[in-house]
Amino acid sequence: MPSISVPLTYKNRVLASLPASELMRLAPHLSPVTLKLNQTLQDAGQMVDTVYFLEEGICSHVVTMEAGSTVEVGITGRDGFVGLPAVLGTGRNLNRSFMQIPGHGFRVKATILREQCEASSELRSCFQRYFQGLLAQTAQTAACNRVHELEERLARWLLMCQDRMQSDQFHITHEFLAMMLGTRRTTVTVAAGTLHKAGLITYSRGRVTVQDREGLEQAACECYQIIHEEFVRLGLL
Repeated sequence: MPSISVPLTYKNRVLASLPASELMRLAPHLSPVTLKLNQTLQDAGQMVDTVYFLEEGICSHVVTMEAGSTVEVGITGRDGFVGLPAVLGTGRNLNRSFMQIPGHGFRVKATILREQCEASSELRSCFQRYFQGLLAQTAQTAACNRVHELEERLARWLLMCQDRMQSDQFHITHEFLAMMLGTRRTTVTVAAGTLHKAGLITYSRGRVTVQDREGLEQAACECYQIIHEEFVRLGLL
């Protein structure tokens, strides 16, 4: 086994929550990785051979329909990891997962992570907490996409990204937002304009800046608070 120095702290909330003994066993298998914009981490139907723990950046999980339209069903940042089937032992990824905001993190071979999980109930428990959080996020997102107005959904999405980026500012285009929210670019432009006129955000050349966090929370539907509180309860935010 190669020698590797273990960081004093991890930004990734799952890695940071591991007991020291478990982290020492896992750390030698973690390799630093840079994650580029639009980089696919896992394709739909693909056998998961690598698991990614993000330290910075946002990975989007999207469903693609036969006609080619796509909609986002969840995001992962420093709150979790990409490659849940490796932990569950189910093998294949159901949806496409790709980097919507570039960043960096660590990767580990799925077979190694699975072996580590089978050998440690503590490790499984930590990973299962994220599984619970992701289930809550995807379920609430499905309901949100069905019943709430676009301005509310956009505010919820921006808040979720801000939580995981730990920054008031990030790069995202209207075209990308339209794809993620399952609507047209012109509709997203109107929704973003409404939030901008209210003084909640600024948007210029693909750069979104959250100007009024409290106001944005008030503009969002209840889905944001439900998701946020569950991730806080699980120790992931």
